[in-house]
Amino acid sequence: MKKLATLILATGVALTSQAQLKTPQPSPFQSVTQAFGLGEIKIEYSRPSVKDRVIFGDLVPYNKIWRTGANASTKITIGDDVKIDGNSLPAGTYAIYTMPAQNEWQVMFYKDLTLGGNTDGYKKEDEVLNVKVKPVAMNDKMETFTINVNNVMPTSCTIDLMWDKTKVSVPVTTDIDAKIMKSIDKEMSDNRPYYQAASYYYDNGKDLNKALEWVNKAAEKTPNAYWVLNTKAKIQYKLKDYAGAIKSAEASLVKAKESGDNSYIKQNEKLIADAKKMGK
Repeated sequence: MKKLATLILATGVALTSQAQLKTPQPSPFQSVTQAFGLGEIKIEYSRPSVKDRVIFGDLVPYNKIWRTGANASTKITIGDDVKIDGNSLPAGTYAIYTMPAQNEWQVMFYKDLTLGGNTDGYKKEDEVLNVKVKPVAMNDKMETFTINVNNVMPTSCTIDLMWDKTKVSVPVTTDIDAKIMKSIDKEMSDNRPYYQAASYYYDNGKDLNKALEWVNKAAEKTPNAYWVLNTKAKIQYKLKDYAGAIKSAEASLVKAKESGDNSYIKQNEKLIADAKKMGK
């Protein structure tokens, strides 16, 4: 009995050890989060590999709905309203399905998150948006299926799907200007973030005289802030006040040197040289 009990215990330990064995997933899960506009884009998907197979037109058939990855369906969460290839898509979480073809892909944003990888129950009426994009051939092979948010600008980016030697880019845009302008109006009546407001006006080509007014107030509040003086110099330069731009850039340069900020030292030196040329 004692030997039998020992054998049972040993067998139980062996089985437990096997149950706890961890091995790599054939199609590992990936989560990508990218700040974009005033929100963020999060993509969750599983990543199959080529493994010497023919992918598009074979493993992934043409003209059939694909779950766009492995295992469950790929999901995308958009934190703010956007436009996909010029078409409105409200903030929310969607499943992404695609229908690959040789010359054109359909990319579908789907509201039913329970469908998963089984596309047999796919319903056209559950599509929130369906856009068509062109695939392009890549020179380098992408062994593992990859989705990235690339070409990120303040109001635009692309969602890139890449596998084997095929790449599909889905253009995304957002209209944040009206929201920021409204926020600036509110904040300027409350907290008065003069420097941030002036920078936004300068960067986006708005009323430069108003930007100069605000940056002057910011400089009064923070006289040692060389980055504020540098912005003032850039605004003056754009207003063609080259003498004023030189004076502001020189003041910024002194403070930047005191702080050892090489980036602003170079910016100010270039701005001074450019303003001197223009002021001749």
